[in-house]
Amino acid sequence: MPPHDLTISTIIPLYNGAPFIEEALNSVFAQHLPPDEVIVVDDGSTDDGPSVVERLARDHDIIILRQPNAGQSAARNAGIARARGSLIALLDQDDVWYPNHLSELIEPFREQRYPALGWVYSNLDEIDRAGKLVYRNCLRQVKNVRHPKRDISECLATDMFVLPSATLIRRSAFEAAGGFDVALSGFEDDDLFLRIFQSGFDNIYIDQALAKWRIFGGSASFSSRMARSRMIYLRKLLKEFPDDIERSRYYTSDLIIPRFFPWLVREYTNALRSNQPEAIQTALSDLRTIMPMQRLRIRLIMRMLLPILGMPDLARSLAPVVQAVRPVLRRLLR
Repeated sequence: MPPHDLTISTIIPLYNGAPFIEEALNSVFAQHLPPDEVIVVDDGSTDDGPSVVERLARDHDIIILRQPNAGQSAARNAGIARARGSLIALLDQDDVWYPNHLSELIEPFREQRYPALGWVYSNLDEIDRAGKLVYRNCLRQVKNVRHPKRDISECLATDMFVLPSATLIRRSAFEAAGGFDVALSGFEDDDLFLRIFQSGFDNIYIDQALAKWRIFGGSASFSSRMARSRMIYLRKLLKEFPDDIERSRYYTSDLIIPRFFPWLVREYTNALRSNQPEAIQTALSDLRTIMPMQRLRIRLIMRMLLPILGMPDLARSLAPVVQAVRPVLRRLLR
């Protein structure tokens, strides 16, 4: 793609986003560099969100697509399939762009680069449900995560923190990676950018907040769907990145399992605290799934703990003891 042949398509998936979608769209219309098209994909909303978009479409050029609820990944794929731009700018319905978002992110694409740029991404400001600032340049608060992405091991060991609303993606890179995995309703962004990285495309990080990331208790990041998707993604990574003993690359035991194990423990603890028997059994099943892949020391500890965890009343009674020795357990499980 020649540097001068740059067109931008903005894709916004919409699902019951009536409280936020107008602010999100207004931030698109306020761009110093307006996108060439704006596509909103109504993913089976049951609230007034689509009506808000229709009202705004009277004064702005908005393409509205509609589909039965299929999840954010499918909605983004549908929007991108309809788009004509050579660059894709994703925006979640509850996030907001600063006016210089697109004008800053497009600059690296104006230069001829080898290898080709797959995506450019930026820092963000974190806001709460009401839109009030929580963290300025919040990615600086995240420890042990490096930007830009240069090493597959780093992409596997931690969440990537490449937030869709903070990215501008080369369409050909998106297509080379196969688009979003529709089986995922969480971690679909990590999965996509990992595959773009593996496809050989480069990436550039701008350590400046060009968007506002709205995160709160009711957002998708904390949903039960996210927990299910986390396990789907974990299984996908385990299949794709087994330990390579001959080359001393222990992707599974040293990177992937230590990354996801604390999440699975947390999901069991939350289910136990809220007394959800089905969620407790799901969490136990997930812990049993990864136990054979743990380091030997952790595997032995888990073999002792799992029978106790399988008896919720006993586990609940022991919770204060576990809390008291938590620092010791954390050191043992490293």
